[in-house]
Amino acid sequence: MAAGLVGNSITSAVTLRTYLHHRAEATLRASGDRVHRILEERPQNVDGAQLAALVEPLMGITVIDATGEIAEQVGAGVPQAINGLTADRLDQVLTFDSTTSVPDLLALRIPTTGLTITTSHQVVEASAVILTMRTDIDRVTVAEFISGQATSVGITLVLAFAVALLILRIGLRPLGRMADTADDIASGARSERLPVYGSHTETDRLAVAVNGAFEAQARAETQIRDFAADASHELRTPLATISGWLDLYNQGGLSAPADLHRALERVDGEVGRMRLLVEELSLLARLDAGRPLDSQPVDLRCLATAVVQDAQVVAPDRAIDLYAPAPACVHGDQPRLQQVLNNLLGNAIQHTPAGTMISVAVEPMTTHVTVEVADHGPGIPPADLTRVFDRFWRADAGRSRTHGGSGLGLAIVQAIVHAHRGTVHVASVPGTGTTVTVTLPARGGHAAPQTPPTADRPDEP
Repeated sequence: MAAGLVGNSITSAVTLRTYLHHRAEATLRASGDRVHRILEERPQNVDGAQLAALVEPLMGITVIDATGEIAEQVGAGVPQAINGLTADRLDQVLTFDSTTSVPDLLALRIPTTGLTITTSHQVVEASAVILTMRTDIDRVTVAEFISGQATSVGITLVLAFAVALLILRIGLRPLGRMADTADDIASGARSERLPVYGSHTETDRLAVAVNGAFEAQARAETQIRDFAADASHELRTPLATISGWLDLYNQGGLSAPADLHRALERVDGEVGRMRLLVEELSLLARLDAGRPLDSQPVDLRCLATAVVQDAQVVAPDRAIDLYAPAPACVHGDQPRLQQVLNNLLGNAIQHTPAGTMISVAVEPMTTHVTVEVADHGPGIPPADLTRVFDRFWRADAGRSRTHGGSGLGLAIVQAIVHAHRGTVHVASVPGTGTTVTVTLPARGGHAAPQTPPTADRPDEP
């Protein structure tokens, strides 16, 4: 605003000064033209009063005789030095300022050879007349204008500054409250949140965003606490079992070889259980850290066929159908993708009654590949569907600890799928069954180099 006002004032002052100068110059030329016309029409004797009547009242007239000296001057403030300054500049409007020997004025020297002028004292054979016009009044006018503009601009800027401070204080008041609330949160009041006024302003948007960040941090802290508690609980049970058998051995309660062998088997089983838990936690930590996975062409049809065949060996009493009509190629880490299929199929086997039908479908699309693992078991209650990917979470009843597992299977599936830029979705209807759908980006629709087996029909898993 300051730059605009100052620039506008300077432009106005320059414009006013130029206008006044051009107006004075035009007036002087008009008077000179009238003198020329009179001389052309009636080259005769005139007196000074008649000549003065031809020009504006604000002008002065200087009569120069035949010898080049000043014979008469009409008008106040016309310096005699004007004769020498205009001697060789006929019919030209000359501008003089205070840097010369005369005050600010315009001068026009008109040759009048043959004209006799009767002055108040004598009759003069005039060789020239000099018309002059004072311009110092214009300079004073411009100076007064600049002074007035400076005063006006100064007052305007002071008022604008005061109004701006007031507006800023009022406008930044919500930010001050937000800063106070943030200080309270940093001091330990974790339940406090930044105020939102519902005005849809930038401060409200900032408050909503920061509150969301606080909520995310609170959820992360809660998840870390729950994770630590669940991990310690999962490790406590096998450690307690191992410690119990060791105490029994130290007390001499395992003297018989058969009892000692049975104790070692139990200890070995619990150690394997802890090793599996630690490996799963390590895998989740690597995936959470965003460490890059191996990337190579993988045919999910071949991978699903191998996983289904392994599952039929482990659970020969289960009917598992595989539908994979064509090669389904993706780029990814083959061991990790195999772990996804193992976890999904293992969950379906563990958490459904014996004899429940399980189906696996691998379908290639133009831009993606979908893998569906569906069972016809008891299903998952709607209230539990939002937690199936939580770490260490188990549903009650059919999905309890008695069926084994650490509660990390679906969490690992989700982490691996997301690391491959895919998605995973669980749909379940109680009493009907559960379907887990994994979607992965396709590898340009090209088949992987390995040759898929022929067992890709539903009746030939």
